[in-house]
Amino acid sequence: MNVVRFIEAKRDGRAHTKEELAEFCRLVGQSAIPDYQVSAWLMAAFLNPLSDEEAAWLTEGMADSGERLDLSGLPEPWVDKHSTGGVGDKTTLVVVPMLAACGLTIVKMSGRGLGITGGTIDKLESVPGFRTDLSPAELKAQAMAVGIGLGGQTANLAPADKHLYALRDVTGTTASMPLMASSILSKKLAGGAKYVVLDVKAGRGAFMTTEEGARELAKLLVRIGEGAGLHTSALISDMDVPLGSAVGNAVEVREAWDVLTGREQDGPVKRFRELCVALTAHVLTVVGEAPETAMKRAQTCLTSGMAWEKAERWLIAQGAERHLILPVAPTVLTVTGTESGWVGDIHPVQISQLVLDLGGGRKTKTDQIDHRVGVELLVSVGDQVESGQPLLRIHAASESAAEEMVGRALGAITISPSPVPAREVIRSS
Repeated sequence: MNVVRFIEAKRDGRAHTKEELAEFCRLVGQSAIPDYQVSAWLMAAFLNPLSDEEAAWLTEGMADSGERLDLSGLPEPWVDKHSTGGVGDKTTLVVVPMLAACGLTIVKMSGRGLGITGGTIDKLESVPGFRTDLSPAELKAQAMAVGIGLGGQTANLAPADKHLYALRDVTGTTASMPLMASSILSKKLAGGAKYVVLDVKAGRGAFMTTEEGARELAKLLVRIGEGAGLHTSALISDMDVPLGSAVGNAVEVREAWDVLTGREQDGPVKRFRELCVALTAHVLTVVGEAPETAMKRAQTCLTSGMAWEKAERWLIAQGAERHLILPVAPTVLTVTGTESGWVGDIHPVQISQLVLDLGGGRKTKTDQIDHRVGVELLVSVGDQVESGQPLLRIHAASESAAEEMVGRALGAITISPSPVPAREVIRSS
């Protein structure tokens, strides 16, 4: 194909054909188009968004750029859960073992961080020994043995999306709804799931900053998913403040494990736990359970320890060391407040940018992540606080790096002189 003409067409607002998008995906999947041309097309598609039809064709093209996983022989139902991403969003680490503990089979391809949001694969790579590079055959065998097969995108599964995904992260095009929807659903098509449940984030710490935008994305995802033959549903959750207590990689994994083991249920962790239960119950209703039964099963699999037992089996089967000890930052600095009142706001972007500057995310495609660093929030919106009370902890590679962030950390938390209501985590379903 003439790649320059292809770029020019979208630059000028013209529509692509199904055949053009299929060929583009094939060439991108083979790394036959230079990054600078792919990036130029991404920006053109960001400024002149793809139509629903084009997005569906791009989805199919990316799924067909490699092989599709055949899950036949695995216990049904085959389910995939996906979040559109947000600051502190580690729900996959809890919801996947919860679903497996309820008897569902999950084969899932997850991604790396995009922009201000962390990626599930980046988080899991902070677990010593854990493998994220499973082949399609290994994913299926793992799912047969444990009920869970989770890895990054391999060279053979949706390779075009893998390439586009990495470039979107560093070209300012992550917020394009059609590109986002196509990326998400191409992995679901390639992964073989029959049921896909989407957690669409709304708020300052998400790609969709408004609930209206999140609803639009959710509807687009459902339309494209259903058109591709997937049983697709979505709910919208709050991302106007960080989710839970931890933002980073190892710190988020530790928080997920605390929820699975029941060690932490209150404070900032409470909203995170509530979302995990709600998502699990939602998936169970999608596959046929009554809402009351689904909620009870979701709660029971946590309180009984079944979900943690499933998580341990999954992590160890996928290469994690049996003692499951996470890396710890050399410096952990507790930051105390200077005002009394009520926590009125915790700005997610400011917290995420702080973690990024500590080395916990990527500013360029080739950046290496320091999995140890991050921020641990000790208060939630609505909490009453006193001057001198600890508000958060900074996990940093050095004492000087931590001290440099104190002012910014305090600036991300607003103290109100009057009471502020706590934020609900589920906006709608």
